[in-house]
Amino acid sequence: MQDGLVRQRKKQRREPEREVEPPEDLVGGQIRELRKTKRLTLQEVADAVGVSVGYLSQIERNQSKLPIGVLRKISDLFGVHINWFFPPADGNSPEERDVVVRAKSRRKMSFTGLGITEELLSPNLAGPLELLLSTLQPGADSGDYSHGGSEAGYVIQGLLDLWVDGRLYQLRQGDSFAFESARVHRVSNPGRLPTRVIWVITPPYY
Repeated sequence: MQDGLVRQRKKQRREPEREVEPPEDLVGGQIRELRKTKRLTLQEVADAVGVSVGYLSQIERNQSKLPIGVLRKISDLFGVHINWFFPPADGNSPEERDVVVRAKSRRKMSFTGLGITEELLSPNLAGPLELLLSTLQPGADSGDYSHGGSEAGYVIQGLLDLWVDGRLYQLRQGDSFAFESARVHRVSNPGRLPTRVIWVITPPYY
């Protein structure tokens, strides 16, 4: 009986440990690091972006909502593409890095306080389009924004409220959409469960 227990313990030791994903980087801390690198004060950045110093300070401490439009202005001010805020991908072998994106290697960005997480599904943003997986938690709202190019999407899970030029479209699983990105648009999750949307954007915006 003891021999059986010893063999069982050895088998347990050989079992691989469950992988634990590292926590996502928060955007606010990265904004603060960029501001300090550029040697800009809170007041200078707040004035340039068009927000209050107190609000910007809360964003840097991840204590306030960060709309996509504000993040875009901050990125433009700092001279970086929004994709700078995605943690670098890892885990891909060099020969597949520009072709394949493994699930565990997706670059992610969470919008502070908005309940929205973006995962980059395309290998990079150097090509003519980008592919994103957006997860919107219940009550999440992107706020109004616009930019150049075109985009389309497919709801793979949950409910999605989509506004384009102020008109509301209520979508559910299996529905899809497309519009010119210069039109003011906004998305939110009115449901009780997370909503997941595949986006195709051209040219790359994030």
